[in-house]
Amino acid sequence: MKPLPFDVRVELDGWNLFWAFLAVGEDTSGLADLRTRAAFKARERFSEPAAIAAHPPVAAMRKLFRAAGCDPTRYRPASEALLRRLVKGADLPAIHPLVDVNNCLSAELAVPCCVMKEGSLGTALVFRPGVAGESYESLRGPFNAEAKPLLVDEIGPIDTPITGSERVKVQSNTEKAWLVAYLPKDVVLVDDAWSALEVIASEAGAEVERF
Repeated sequence: MKPLPFDVRVELDGWNLFWAFLAVGEDTSGLADLRTRAAFKARERFSEPAAIAAHPPVAAMRKLFRAAGCDPTRYRPASEALLRRLVKGADLPAIHPLVDVNNCLSAELAVPCCVMKEGSLGTALVFRPGVAGESYESLRGPFNAEAKPLLVDEIGPIDTPITGSERVKVQSNTEKAWLVAYLPKDVVLVDDAWSALEVIASEAGAEVERF
């Protein structure tokens, strides 16, 4: 396990941030089957969307959101929103090999995950509650980050476990990216996150390093 090339400080109690570095491999032909299995497994695990909330990682994530001042019924954790779509019958779309790996990991662990293109992060990252007036251009449009679990660097907001940021978004020509998984401490273990990512990355033909 390598040391991260940037500093990360976690100011919210009860969270672990799991980091890995991904690279697109030469053979990504396994991605379609990987996405199909991830969706099938979600539907096999949960009989209906309402059952998702009782799953231990989802319940723990909801508790952490509330502790940070965020209502998880109004702003759902990205992983819970993803699982609900899958259980309702949606498929995991083909977006980008690294994004697809990220989404499959999120569905497997039932925790929010994000991939951020190489070179888009600063050198000092902090995970903390968003403060009044803090916002960013998210993948959904302008997003008010106040009282949300928020990852920031010297430039400003990077990501929330709710929706990603346009600033660090993986582009069509992105070949390498950082992955962060937001783990509820003692509920989803870092070693388990790494084991799941290793399997998914191998099936997707992606290269992965643990940090």
